[in-house]
Amino acid sequence: MVGMTIRRAAAALAAVLLLAACTGGNGPEKPAGPDPGEEWTHVRPAKAGLKPGALLAMDRRLQGANSTCFAVVRDGKVAHDSYYRGSDEESPRAAYSMTKSFTSVLVGIAADKGDLSLDDKASKYITEWKGTPSEEVTIRDLLSNTSGRHWDLTTDYRRMAFTEPDKTTFAIGLGQDKPPGKIWQYNNSAVQTLQKVLEEATGMEPVEYGQKYLFDPLRMNQSSWETDDAGNSMTFSGIVSTCLDLARFGLLMLHDGKWNGKQIVSSEFVEEATGGASSKLNAAYGLLWWVNDKGPVLGASTALGGGKDEPATRLAPRAPDDTFWALGAGRQMIAVIPSKDIVAVRMGVAPADTEAVTPDTFTGDVVDALR
Repeated sequence: MVGMTIRRAAAALAAVLLLAACTGGNGPEKPAGPDPGEEWTHVRPAKAGLKPGALLAMDRRLQGANSTCFAVVRDGKVAHDSYYRGSDEESPRAAYSMTKSFTSVLVGIAADKGDLSLDDKASKYITEWKGTPSEEVTIRDLLSNTSGRHWDLTTDYRRMAFTEPDKTTFAIGLGQDKPPGKIWQYNNSAVQTLQKVLEEATGMEPVEYGQKYLFDPLRMNQSSWETDDAGNSMTFSGIVSTCLDLARFGLLMLHDGKWNGKQIVSSEFVEEATGGASSKLNAAYGLLWWVNDKGPVLGASTALGGGKDEPATRLAPRAPDDTFWALGAGRQMIAVIPSKDIVAVRMGVAPADTEAVTPDTFTGDVVDALR
């Protein structure tokens, strides 16, 4: 696999060795499962190597934790999906900051097409930053949340996220707190400036670009992407989707950017975005994706809409090392586990118990459901 990290290579080797042990050492490596067409293929959990009783127990816990849907895809097929609180498989709801991971992939597609480079200065596309302290900020800095752009709670969550009608103009107009690469900050406003970068680089609004290069090819027919009052795509938030549509997106990343034989985004970009930490400042963050490296963990509670972050040395100790996530407020979650060939999705309202649904508890319970 092109660009495979040592960590992901080790996980893949372990899977091969386990399969060989189960088949007397003569069986071939199990190929990646097929991607769905217009409709998903459903299989019984046991056929997918999952324990039905464990999944039913998860259903009870997730239903009690204000979830609206829960799905597990293995080998490219739906092995389990459940719906609660009056929802069904066609009931969309806000994905919140999971949108950031879609923005990441759009940047990757644009880079693959030669429209931009991750190491371009963002000021090449955001001309307002030329001649200012923000001139040296790169696209990679914005993707890794190390841009050093201004952040405070009121500005980021109350003004930019909720009250400003032109979110891009407001976000671009903010100042620079630190030089790029010096601090890690979960910064919605900095991510919103990628709307201008993508529009200038590709000649298309990100909403239109995402429809053409992601939603349509993946047949995410129950999904939409919102704009602000000024017509700007919201790149920090704004996607409305369903568990099974989001599972399609997770499956694209599980299959290294390929969908039914077509490379949607390069495997090299998938590896850069999800294969490990993008900076030493936060071991849990790739390029607008959450990862499971060892080291300091920052910002996970903020991403999930919870309280103060607790000190940690890994985002999800119960999850395999190669797991990565798209996370959003209210405990919206896509967990991708390459070594187990699993994509699991949870959507809903934030549970009263903030520990009831976390990357660790949710992903750990899914892994424990394996036979």
